[in-house]
Amino acid sequence: MPTSHKIDIEHRLNQAFSPSFLNVTNESEKHRGHVNGPQGSERAETHFAVRMVSDQFNGLSRLDSHRLVFDVLADLMPKPIHALRLKLLGTDEDRF
Repeated sequence: MPTSHKIDIEHRLNQAFSPSFLNVTNESEKHRGHVNGPQGSERAETHFAVRMVSDQFNGLSRLDSHRLVFDVLADLMPKPIHALRLKLLGTDEDRF
């Protein structure tokens, strides 16, 4: 059985950032029927939200932090992953 995209994302982010907190949520169902949203499959994995805290984001702008994450997941976008919502914090920032 192939690995889910959620598990793949979690693995890649853990390897790249050694986060102190990581939560990956499949939000695909919220987008069913939208343009580029999941079509047909009840287990679609096209839209994700990531919340992560890592010391690698300390001192970086939001844009630079997002770029780091997108670099790690680049080969998954735009297909099979259509959308990725990110909330990234350095360990030196307030929590979510």
